[in-house]
Amino acid sequence: MPTVITVRSAPRSGLALTRSAVPFRHRTGCATMPSMSPANGDRLSISLFTREYPPSIYGGAGVHVAQLVPQLRKLIDVDVQCMGEPREGATAHPETYPEGANAALRVFGADLAMAAAVPQVDLIHSHTWYANLGGMLGAMFQDIPHVTTAHSLEPHRPWKAEQLGGGYRLSSWAERTAFEAADAVIAVSAGMRTDTLDSYRDLDPAKVHVVRNGIDTDEFAPDAGTDIVTDLGIDLDKPSVVFVGRITRQKGLIHLVRAAEYLDPDTQLVLLAGAPDTPEIAQQIGDAFATVEAKRGNVIWIEKMLPRAQVRQVLSHATVFACPSVYEPLGIVNLEAMACETAVVASAVGGIPEVVVDGETGYLVPYDPAQADDPAAVAEFEQGMATKINELTRDPDRASAFGLAGRQRCIDEFSWAKIAAETVDVYRAAIAAHAG
Repeated sequence: MPTVITVRSAPRSGLALTRSAVPFRHRTGCATMPSMSPANGDRLSISLFTREYPPSIYGGAGVHVAQLVPQLRKLIDVDVQCMGEPREGATAHPETYPEGANAALRVFGADLAMAAAVPQVDLIHSHTWYANLGGMLGAMFQDIPHVTTAHSLEPHRPWKAEQLGGGYRLSSWAERTAFEAADAVIAVSAGMRTDTLDSYRDLDPAKVHVVRNGIDTDEFAPDAGTDIVTDLGIDLDKPSVVFVGRITRQKGLIHLVRAAEYLDPDTQLVLLAGAPDTPEIAQQIGDAFATVEAKRGNVIWIEKMLPRAQVRQVLSHATVFACPSVYEPLGIVNLEAMACETAVVASAVGGIPEVVVDGETGYLVPYDPAQADDPAAVAEFEQGMATKINELTRDPDRASAFGLAGRQRCIDEFSWAKIAAETVDVYRAAIAAHAG
């Protein structure tokens, strides 16, 4: 009998910069603002604005912030303003005002609270459209530089209108306005920089900097344990292809589920996929999964977001990690898989080719977003994903070699200490630009 296991849960819709190194700017309107009290009075102080912060993390931007802040604190003083429930290490602002309003309007309410709460600092750094408006207003109020990090671009995610309704127009406006007013914009890949400048033609290219996402190779390393994978029903004697991510249009999960029809019969498809954006996409994935169950079996769907330690063990025992994203500024999840010595088969979109080296750490499959409504082009992409996955499940030695090369690439190119130092360099450039 084919193996079919489904676990369901309810879906839910390195250089310190000193102040003496840059010109002093008088800050207006800050008489009542508290000041940060750094251990060393000449260290730079910033406030980092983010929607996600540990322990509430659901996407790549949250992972980025969670890893970046500890490294930044080795170099500078960092205040964190986030959204949601109270937590240690940050000042949290609930998304509850105006009560009953569209989600984007309630995000703006939290943005205003963040702008009002930020202490007197030298610079504000905001992440994603959720926090961009607050960062822009807080920086304007204190007359200090504002740096934004582009983790994704609203013009490249039109499907967000399904989730936000009219709020998508607001999120798009907030992102554009903040980017154009910022003293510096950080893109998480060279591809993302190109997309940012294409989307926002009024941006000065000189102020758009590339600082890539990173990976903690101590946290994400091969895990020889088998307790988690065994409990999840994964057969260690069979090859497996694993997907990890939220159920969104962007992540392209539907394409992998359809590609499963072309996978070798003994290959297990393991989906760690939850938190659907909308009921409609949840239904689409559910229907496609039911079809796969009926046709081939050997599928396991864990419909909830697992703790990172459990994900690490699943990745470590996978033959292949699959990333079928239709849009991906960089793709931290690919770095996580590579750090666990797992070969990657991914779509060649956005910043993914800057992470996955085709024929060395995995395979890249061409995908053209402009042909997203062409059934023949989409089917060719899905079959291409299956073909490359099959090549590796049939050749475990090659998959293993790709995995070893992937981990070494993570160590060499994507350390968070390196990324924190590069981020501080951008702060330096922003302060100089703001000083005129």
